[in-house]
Parts: sequence; C-alpha cells; structure tokens
Amino acid sequence: MILAACTGTPAGRLPFHAISETLDGFHKAAADADEETYFSLLSDDAVFLGTDASERWTKGEFRRWAEPYFQRDSAWKYEPRQRSISINADGDTAWFDETVHNEKYGDLRGTGVLIRTPDGWKIAQYNLTFPIPNEIAGQVVEMIRRVEESR
Repeated sequence: MILAACTGTPAGRLPFHAISETLDGFHKAAADADEETYFSLLSDDAVFLGTDASERWTKGEFRRWAEPYFQRDSAWKYEPRQRSISINADGDTAWFDETVHNEKYGDLRGTGVLIRTPDGWKIAQYNLTFPIPNEIAGQVVEMIRRVEESR
C-alpha cells in the first residue's frame, strides 16, 4: 500500500492519480522486464541518477546500460511504499519523493520531476538514493572516500 501526500495546484487541476500511475507503471515495467513501457515513461530528455556517484545517464545512455537487465524475467524490483507529490501552479510540472523497497537493498529513496506532455505525464528526472541514518553518516562518508581513492 502506498501512502501519498499531495500538494500543489488549484482545485480541479489535481492530476495526482495520473502522476502516481506513471510512477507505478515505471516500477512495474522494470519488475516485468518491459523495456518499451519503462523507457516510454521517461521524457526524451530524461536523466536518471543511480545510487553510484558515477551513474548520471541520459535516457539513451541509461537504456543502453540497462538493456541486459531487461533481457531477464525482471530487470529490477522496487516496490513503492510511500510517496509525496507536489505540482506547480500551472499544473504542468510535478516533483515527488518516494520510499521504494528492494529485496537486496531494503528501503531506498526515489526523487524526481515529471512533466505533462501531450502523451501524458513523463519522468524528466529520477534520482535513486540510499537514505543514510545520521548516526552512521561519518562512517559511510569515510568508506566512500576510501573507495574513491582506490579508483
């Protein structure tokens, strides 16, 4: 079950359901290894930011990188657990944050921007991160420094 909080546009122009359907469809397409649907939900100029600092891909770069994963039964599975959506006053741009669960990695945070197009809502940016508890942030930063120095 997804818990959602929505803020934004004037009454009567609240496309939160359509935005959630786009994001849910994005996750479902990856889980089903449906490459065509997955990438059709990204805008032509979309950027995907993965969990590694080196992972900043345009739509085309991301598709080339992900192609082998979509040859499997499931590319990857992230189950949405919580989502907040905000929409600008003209109703054509939305931003969101969501908690998604992955069997291997646990809870992650997805954030991003969607734009309204003639073909519906499209994801213009998606950013997937590992939320790090403040109590261990210093240790994690030190581990990252060691990895970066060894590259």
